[in-house]
Amino acid sequence: MEEKSSDTLKNILQVGMEEFLEKGFLGASLRQIVKRAGVTTGAFYGYFSSKEALFSAIVEPHAAALMGRYMETQTAFADLPEEEQPSHMGKESSDYLHWMVDYICRNREPVKLLLCRSEGTGYEHFIHNMVEVEVEYTLKYMDVLRRLDQNVPELDRPMCHIIASGMFNGIFEIVIHDMPQDKSMRYVDQLRDFYTAGWLKLMGQ
Repeated sequence: MEEKSSDTLKNILQVGMEEFLEKGFLGASLRQIVKRAGVTTGAFYGYFSSKEALFSAIVEPHAAALMGRYMETQTAFADLPEEEQPSHMGKESSDYLHWMVDYICRNREPVKLLLCRSEGTGYEHFIHNMVEVEVEYTLKYMDVLRRLDQNVPELDRPMCHIIASGMFNGIFEIVIHDMPQDKSMRYVDQLRDFYTAGWLKLMGQ
């Protein structure tokens, strides 16, 4: 019985992922998911309380992994002694981006759900939330540079948001277009170099 239940759960998750990928969360039909999974509606509710609960079960582990590792990277940099931060600028983000590309390439379908098919769920602002974290830590780093007596021009939050949003949306093109891993890694490195150089210019370094 346990093995059968496990197989049923895996089947519902797989069928749900296919339906969400094809139609997005809002367009996906719970009736179709139940039908394609070969279970009754009552049986489905024995596993998930709603269509959104099924979506969450598929994407939450990946949202937690991507955001969790990202926050670790940001806090690790911010916890460095202030005088050491300029020499580390870009290194931690490079390590994270390489990890992220590898993670995405190993989990393409659920990550695509998270980033491209989540409208109508609590995950639809995932990229925006990452951008806001980037903006917050960027502003903190600019304050560090000023305390180190570096002449940093004033960049307000909206401008920082525009730049960070462009960076993240560019990076996530590798998900949207299903790029192979070697090409994804090369493009992300080039994007990082581009934005790092731009930030250094804007910060007067």
